[in-house]
Amino acid sequence: MDHAKIFVAGIGPGSAEDVTPAVLEAVRQSDVIIGYKYYFQFVEPYVSPHAECVDTGMKKERERAEEAFERAGQGKTVCVVSSGDAGIYGMAPLIWEMKRERGSDVEIEVLPGISAFQKAASLLGAPIGHDLCIISLSDLMTPWEKIERRIRAAAVADFVTAVYNPKSHGRYWQLYRLQEIFLQHRDPATPVGFVRQAGREDQQVTLTTLGAFDPEQVDMFTVVIIGNSQSYSFEGKFITPRGYYREGRDEGAKGVGQEIMIESFRTIEKELRHPDIPLGRKWPLLHAIHTTADFDMENILLVDDGAVETLYAGFAEGRIKTIVTDVTMAAAGIRKGALQRLGVEVKCYLNDPRVIEMASQQGITRTQAGIRLAVEEHPDALYVFGNAPTALMELCALIRQGKARPAGIVAAPVGFVHVRESKHMVKPFREIPKLIVEGRKGGSNLAATLVNSILCFNDAEALKPGRDV
Repeated sequence: MDHAKIFVAGIGPGSAEDVTPAVLEAVRQSDVIIGYKYYFQFVEPYVSPHAECVDTGMKKERERAEEAFERAGQGKTVCVVSSGDAGIYGMAPLIWEMKRERGSDVEIEVLPGISAFQKAASLLGAPIGHDLCIISLSDLMTPWEKIERRIRAAAVADFVTAVYNPKSHGRYWQLYRLQEIFLQHRDPATPVGFVRQAGREDQQVTLTTLGAFDPEQVDMFTVVIIGNSQSYSFEGKFITPRGYYREGRDEGAKGVGQEIMIESFRTIEKELRHPDIPLGRKWPLLHAIHTTADFDMENILLVDDGAVETLYAGFAEGRIKTIVTDVTMAAAGIRKGALQRLGVEVKCYLNDPRVIEMASQQGITRTQAGIRLAVEEHPDALYVFGNAPTALMELCALIRQGKARPAGIVAAPVGFVHVRESKHMVKPFREIPKLIVEGRKGGSNLAATLVNSILCFNDAEALKPGRDV
């Protein structure tokens, strides 16, 4: 009786080569092998000639556990085989619960196996390289309300998520609901991989995206893996980086900043009163709210139809080569990485000695003088105002005189004197693409972020801001 023992062995997802040596040794030592008959084929060559194989049938987990304790109670060494890892939706928890219930002194040893999600992950590439969770959609023993709370928590927390029991004949809608919840918190371009019959003869491996994922392609023999915000596709594989490659590199820090910015933009988008607006208006609006935390931007940010698209194309195609700002703070807020990528120069004339002299001689503000000099040297630049209404008014006068022909105008001066009027003055120039922050609100940081939204407009569709953060 002293040697009575139950091995609870995970035999892997369904191929002989995925069974661990420790499990095979346990099978060799055992007097009785208990499990569903389909699994016996993977361990049969290692079963002792004197051992007995007991098939309890499919969905007979409790009967298997009871049989194991009965045989162990007779002084035999028993091996209960379970697919995948016996501790993950397998037999191990049931065996331990029954030991406690019975007050049994039978020794229990759990031997881990390769779980279906691990096998699926290896076939997909490296999708579970960072924090992950596993959720079963089977509501036979867990109320759906609790499952949905877990789904939402996983989606919000940016876990890589493996989904077991995604569908059955009677459960057809739950996977659709999971996709709906994840799309509320993840980019539609997030990689999704699913593997049917992982490790078995009729194995099927599919890589898609969260937005394109079709639950109808999935059945009860499938494991689904959803990536996190850092996951990507590469050469037909699904990768979730851990961060080792980026450690000590500049782009590692950028990745962290961009991840925060992406999550912020998704939060802002969900709180917009009118989210279904053209992308050319939404993208700068998201930037403006992100910078100011002011949802009034939804009311006061005016973006000409096609302005952002036209200006981005001008930069990308090399037709716009210069940005002129009214003050140095606005210039400082424009991302250097984007400027370098597009070959664009930012100029601010505020501290130019010629400007200081002109302002003194003509009795005008330095910002006005700076715009006069800028127009002489760069009449077709993008002009950006985040501080000085007098500078914006000066540009309007120069346009009317035919001395300036800006590629575009970002009008966001801030203050209480002539601010509203300066913004009204720029509106009649309908042929010039414009972004205007109406009223008294504005600022150099706001002007700069509107420029940044233009320079990275090619990231707008994927809603991935902050590439140059």
